[in-house]
Amino acid sequence: MLTYEDWSAIRISLKLAASTTAITLIIGAPLAWWLSRGETWFRKLCGAVVTMPLVLPPTVMGFYLLVFLGPNGPIGRLFSSLGLRLLPFTFSGLVTASVLCSMPFVVQPLQNAFEALGERPLEAAATLGAGPLDAFLTVIVPQARPAFLTAAVMGFAHTIGEFGVVLMIGGNIPDVTRVLSMQIYIYVENIEYARAHVLAGGMVVFSVVTMLILQMLKPKRERLNRSL
Repeated sequence: MLTYEDWSAIRISLKLAASTTAITLIIGAPLAWWLSRGETWFRKLCGAVVTMPLVLPPTVMGFYLLVFLGPNGPIGRLFSSLGLRLLPFTFSGLVTASVLCSMPFVVQPLQNAFEALGERPLEAAATLGAGPLDAFLTVIVPQARPAFLTAAVMGFAHTIGEFGVVLMIGGNIPDVTRVLSMQIYIYVENIEYARAHVLAGGMVVFSVVTMLILQMLKPKRERLNRSL
């Protein structure tokens, strides 16, 4: 049976994943579109920075975020000078770190879809008098809908399972930053394997459902590519 702490961790995890997914889609869509528009050295550099969390250990990224966002870091000093609360060990800090860590899982599917679409939809929209923004919203986004769904699922699932960055930036504050992965870690650390099994088993089911959704979206992406 789930305890109050378990439900609290689940609630915070879902809230964090939903917030992170929404923000990464809002930021990641135009970023992926920009990255897909050419292969200049600056775009390649930006693309490498965006995808860096895929290979950088989460604890390393969490450590440097803690340094930059902390009281002695540049962002932390800026926040202090403005009278704002520092981000480490707050839910806002968790969201900030999760957005940076989940960004490549959102940007890459969108960038691949935008590159697959090519220039023809934009050229057709331009002949009808559509501006760049109008063409993106009314032509590109609807055609890349499967990629948006994939990006949302991957970003949400990755945030739910994140641990290293959460540990470094959020710590372990009940009802504030203690997410599901942290709750499982606490049970294991206290040798409460029965309770850990309940939450870990739920994560396994969640992972299987996530992969099933991605497999169901795959044919749609393939049909999109074949139609281009």
